[in-house]
Amino acid sequence: MSNGSENQRVLVTVTGTDSPGITAALAQVVAERGSRLLDIEQVRVHGQLILALLLGIDSSQNEPVLKDLLFKAKSLGLDLEFKVMERVASTAHAQPKRYAITAVADVIEAIAVQRVAQVLAEFKVNIETIKQLSDGGLGCLEVIAAETAGVERTMDLRRRLLQATADLDIDLAVESESFLRRNKRLVVMDMDSTLIRIEVIDELARMHGVVEQVSGITARAMAGELDFEKSLRERVALLRGLELDKVMRLANDLPLTDGADDLLRVLKTLGYKTGVISGGFSLAADALKDVLGLDYAYANTLATAEGRLTGELAGPIVTPQRKADLLDTIAMGEGIDLEQTIAIGDGANDMAMLERAGLGIAFHAKASLKAAADTAVSRGGLDRILFLLGIHARDVDAILKRA
Repeated sequence: MSNGSENQRVLVTVTGTDSPGITAALAQVVAERGSRLLDIEQVRVHGQLILALLLGIDSSQNEPVLKDLLFKAKSLGLDLEFKVMERVASTAHAQPKRYAITAVADVIEAIAVQRVAQVLAEFKVNIETIKQLSDGGLGCLEVIAAETAGVERTMDLRRRLLQATADLDIDLAVESESFLRRNKRLVVMDMDSTLIRIEVIDELARMHGVVEQVSGITARAMAGELDFEKSLRERVALLRGLELDKVMRLANDLPLTDGADDLLRVLKTLGYKTGVISGGFSLAADALKDVLGLDYAYANTLATAEGRLTGELAGPIVTPQRKADLLDTIAMGEGIDLEQTIAIGDGANDMAMLERAGLGIAFHAKASLKAAADTAVSRGGLDRILFLLGIHARDVDAILKRA
């Protein structure tokens, strides 16, 4: 057995058709020859094996161990190459900044891979691994890359990647690769046009014959003429007299956004806490909480009297700032670090919440929110967010079958 005084480091690369027992057979040769196994990496691509072994070999054992490995590989129908590596200074105390870049599309084309890799090269960020997270076609890739410049440039890197792929049908997420990225515990989301496909206030206005007036107030708010609370109160005032039965029928039959049910079933199975934080109405949010098994639901309360809406709101208003504060409150109550939280929204009133979360995701959002968020999902359903958590499609399928 080697005493650690080996004076050569040799990288052995084995390729060929994969089958059970290959790694065991090659590792046995290394063990019997007394060489040290310094590192090992193995991947399987469409039934083909790529196995890399970094060995520490005493010079007197160099030829025998490599000869035996070559013989064993040939007997297994594999190709083997080796390269003597130069020694490099230890970097054990200087861990590089690492990024996780997730690319999601209906089909990821070679040009998308080229542009992502080119931008990383421009930033002198070295690709360590590329892994497919999708099944049935190349729909999602996760790239883990390491910073060589010694500084964190997550937002600059994201901005440049988005520029480079702006003309491609692809979503890109850039996150710091860390334990906390893979250990998120709380997901909160907006309701209207995020968790559901409609704006509840517009549907209520349509029922009550005041949709044009409500739309006019909304337009003034978007133009900056009214703040969120004032515009909300003015729109709700127009709903005075609407029958509560009609409101409840709408609340109990809300159209979920594609992928919402699958997203929440997977998150619940994995032990995530989930919630909706909405500037909409509690009658709808509470109904979704019951249907989807959410842990939390916060929204504005419509005042009622004698079975009709009064045109007023009861209780505190869920303003953009309160959305962020409610995220804080939930996380603190659950004992969850903010870095372990995710917030999802589509509009400007979600910006503070997305900025407060560990990961803010703009979902089918307006340009201003996409620019401010950590990442954006502009295509597909809410279930695509699972890829941003590093969850493989086959694991999603397995969880959904169990659920």
